[in-house]
Amino acid sequence: MIEARGIVLLSFPFAAGIVLAQICPFSLFHPALGVVACLALLAGSDVVSGKGWYAVLFFAMGVLCGAVRFPVGPGMTGAASWPAGPAIFRRALERSDALIRSIPFRDGQTGALLRALLTGQRDGLPRETIECFRSAGASHILALSGLHLGIIYLLLGRFLKLMGNGRAMSLLRSALLVSACTFFALMTGAAPSIVRALLFIALNEILSHRPGRRRDPLSVWCCALMLQLSFAPWVIASPGFQLSYLAMLGIFTLFPRMDAWFPVKGRVRGPVHRIWSSMALSISCQVFTAPLVWLRFGTFPKYFLITNLLALPLTSALMLGAVSCLLLYAAGICPSWLINSVDYLSGLLIGTLGTIASIP
Repeated sequence: MIEARGIVLLSFPFAAGIVLAQICPFSLFHPALGVVACLALLAGSDVVSGKGWYAVLFFAMGVLCGAVRFPVGPGMTGAASWPAGPAIFRRALERSDALIRSIPFRDGQTGALLRALLTGQRDGLPRETIECFRSAGASHILALSGLHLGIIYLLLGRFLKLMGNGRAMSLLRSALLVSACTFFALMTGAAPSIVRALLFIALNEILSHRPGRRRDPLSVWCCALMLQLSFAPWVIASPGFQLSYLAMLGIFTLFPRMDAWFPVKGRVRGPVHRIWSSMALSISCQVFTAPLVWLRFGTFPKYFLITNLLALPLTSALMLGAVSCLLLYAAGICPSWLINSVDYLSGLLIGTLGTIASIP
């Protein structure tokens, strides 16, 4: 009915319809329901055709979804905890938190930082450390988001590659990856940005098993947007939802163009090219998110470039070491050098951001 890339043209009218329903002072449910029914009948009978009609239909569907009022519950407000919900996820969160607390780190801030990065619990971090992250423009590292789930997904993906590349093993690996990421998302409260990352992961894994179909990042972005708004239209007002999708839009649209500016000889990426790519990635995100951050919070991270260049690799290394440390410590075979390494990386991350925050 619609070309594959038609999702790009339909997701924006759908989102616009949800916005209209959210800001409208009176209910648009019944008018939108009538419009959707009429347009669906006309489209089904081939009376109307073309993408323009489908755009109108999806706009009306967006209004209909946005006009349905739901009570706000766990995971809908962006909180990283479950005040109520399935007991299995609460128990998993409590046990993960207790496991992190039980590891004998020498630095008292290491355990608190790992709790923030892996469970979303920031109550153990000193106020000075939180302010240090904020001043350095690295608050997104402390706030459990799609960044953290993405890192966990990459770590699990590399580990599960040991299963082999056969058809059956590839399907099993994808199922395990999506299941593990879903469990993590539900355990930590299903914040909007984490749900966005989970949808990206699931769509990416599904498309990876369709070799004849080209994976278009922008189409994945639009499909995830429509799916998330269909099930939870209220999250469109969440800053985490807005910033997450804007950042990914910058990565999918602006970053490839900026990365292509670097002259590459051959297929080998040298260290200078990697630095350029990291800078381009950071700038792409900031170009799309900075206006919203300024409008909503009245701030702008002056040192975002150096912060992301230094903090993101350290955060990835810290989470890799932390996940390995947790798994081995739970099994009772964690070596002391790994605990000391995680301690060192945590102190290095906090110290680096403290230095950046102290720059006038």
